[in-house]
Amino acid sequence: MSSSASEPAVVSDSVALPDRAAFPLGPTPVDGGTRFAVHAPHSDRVQVCLVDDDGDEHRVDLPDRTYGVWHGVVPGVGAGQRYGYRAHGPWQPRWGLRTNPHKILLDPWARRIVGDVGDPGRLLPHQGDPFGTMSTVDSLGHTPLSVVTPVLTPMHDKPRVPWENTVVYELHVGSYTARHPLVPPELRGTYLGLAHPSVIDHLVGLGATTVELLPVQAFVTEPSVRARGMRNHWGYSTASYFAPHPAYAVTPGNEIAEFRTMVDAFHSAGLEVILDVVYNHTCEASVDGPSLSWRGLDAPGYYLLDTHGRDVDLTGCGNTVDASSPIVVRMVCDSLRYWADVMGVDGFRFDLASALARPRGGAFDPRAALLTAIVTDPVLSDVKLVAEPWDATAHGYQLGNFGAQWAEWNDRYRDTVRRYWAGRSGIREVASRLTGSEDLYDRNIRQPWMSINFVTAHDGFTLADAVSYERKHNDENGEEGRDGSNNNESVNHGVEGPTDNPDVLAARDRHVRAVLATLLLSTGTPMLLAGDEFGHTQHGNNNAYCVPEDVAVRDAWPLDWEHADRARTDYVRELLRLRTRVPVLRQRRFFEGRARSVGYPDLVWFGIEGVELDDEAWHDDSRRTLQGWVDGSQLGTVTRTGVTLEDSSGLFVLHSGNAATVTLAGPEWYRGDIACVFDSSAPDGRPADTSPMRVGSSYPVDGPTVLIFRIADGEEVEQG
Repeated sequence: MSSSASEPAVVSDSVALPDRAAFPLGPTPVDGGTRFAVHAPHSDRVQVCLVDDDGDEHRVDLPDRTYGVWHGVVPGVGAGQRYGYRAHGPWQPRWGLRTNPHKILLDPWARRIVGDVGDPGRLLPHQGDPFGTMSTVDSLGHTPLSVVTPVLTPMHDKPRVPWENTVVYELHVGSYTARHPLVPPELRGTYLGLAHPSVIDHLVGLGATTVELLPVQAFVTEPSVRARGMRNHWGYSTASYFAPHPAYAVTPGNEIAEFRTMVDAFHSAGLEVILDVVYNHTCEASVDGPSLSWRGLDAPGYYLLDTHGRDVDLTGCGNTVDASSPIVVRMVCDSLRYWADVMGVDGFRFDLASALARPRGGAFDPRAALLTAIVTDPVLSDVKLVAEPWDATAHGYQLGNFGAQWAEWNDRYRDTVRRYWAGRSGIREVASRLTGSEDLYDRNIRQPWMSINFVTAHDGFTLADAVSYERKHNDENGEEGRDGSNNNESVNHGVEGPTDNPDVLAARDRHVRAVLATLLLSTGTPMLLAGDEFGHTQHGNNNAYCVPEDVAVRDAWPLDWEHADRARTDYVRELLRLRTRVPVLRQRRFFEGRARSVGYPDLVWFGIEGVELDDEAWHDDSRRTLQGWVDGSQLGTVTRTGVTLEDSSGLFVLHSGNAATVTLAGPEWYRGDIACVFDSSAPDGRPADTSPMRVGSSYPVDGPTVLIFRIADGEEVEQG
């Protein structure tokens, strides 16, 4: 892998547009120059500010205004030109209008941005009181600038992994390769670092199919974090919805080409790329924050504001994008199409998605304008769509309530599985989570894979920390421990944090193996957090979103590849191979749990005694053993070419208690043997005894364990 990406394929240096066309928005190279179009409906004058390499500015008035869009061609301007906008108009902050020509503004549709925030005070549109006098301090030289880019060839050759075969792997572009020993130092922490063969080999070999990237749309650090001498690490502070984050490029200014090179490398290996996108709020914070872009162009059009001109905060980040506004619907859909078409990505995970479906900040509506526009768009309806089904308010928690085309992060899965393996709950709810969470998703319009099952994510403890810490340790963030969740459903097995005690280490390792087996063998779409497959720790920090401003990339929450637990990686690899080999674990339909045309149910539940569970047993919270017999006939699962996949029946056993003896269960219509094919108590998952044994046999377990049995070769289920 070279240290630079090839230049992206250019369709043309310019495109033909009708004279005086208001759309598309943003910069478009045309014959003899560049056409600029920006939405600024309250302005009475908008200037394009061309900035040269010395920082000198040349201002050009846009001559036309149509539909609230200022537009016009600036001759002699081509790709590579840095620019911003100055909007002239009313200063009426109580009405939300903060038009201030002293602030140079990013183009919301720019494909590249350059530079960072200098003196943050110079970006404030007001003097002192945000509802007082307009600031006359110029922001040029202290704010990022937009850059004109050429028109690029779309990327349409994609893996298109079926949802039921999908295994999501969530990672951070910078942290993932920051200390990867096989990635050349100059590529670490970059898009090209992710494209390195050693990284791709690890992902493919592990069994991941779909890489989910934490935010890569260009971001800047929000004012409150910067004031503590920190910088935003995760990227949930968007400055541009079209531009890739420039800090992840090896060569400054080459981020578009390098991002596309990364996507192409993933696609060539059969891996999908989905982006974590943050359309619910921006980096501009609340009304006392800066004007970098949207606020200075049309705050009432881009943001939810109350009757006094203040931001309505549904996100916990100071502002909320108004997803019912026509200009926001256009911006988000244009952005998504650009990333899916030109940048080649395969799908999107929508941060705080509930905030996008609460018109004017009111009740959640799954048919809200933006969600409807996305699922009916011919390009976007063909990509993976994942909702984080909550926002920062109680009314925003909407797990299971999104529409038919949406998968959803299932935090109920996370909490239930953690509680069960911590010994804090019985079997009732974990049974629902194992089988696709039908209690949360309407089986008439949803499918099991719409549940994105996870036990860890970027937001929270890593898996190693979830079994090593009972409380968060977030002092490094500089918020005096106020940040991060206090509800982690974690345990420490007797010691808080690092230890050399072999008994504690063994208990933690066994706990992790049971959780991983549950996650990767459950019905639904599993999501792994990067590093969980080899024991990555954040030392008890459950909100690692920021780092000190001067920290280098290699020290910004890097994954510790040098001390990776290779045995655990092999264990995860074996689990995902088992998932691939057993289609009933990744079926497209919910279990029926009742007799079908073959004469018997596809799922029957049993307790530790091998007896089918009755209502009293289900509600006995002291039970720690759950057995499920699954029948693999009439699966409905097919290959990509439409061939039906046959699958044998079998038994899975979850035991979260101490040493016990399990009576292996089987339904009355099966009269044969079963053989153990997986045992989480073994470090490699391989059972010590794989010989066939009769249903009803006693099977000892010496602690928390997941077991998988399949019908022994040559055995048949008795029909009828």
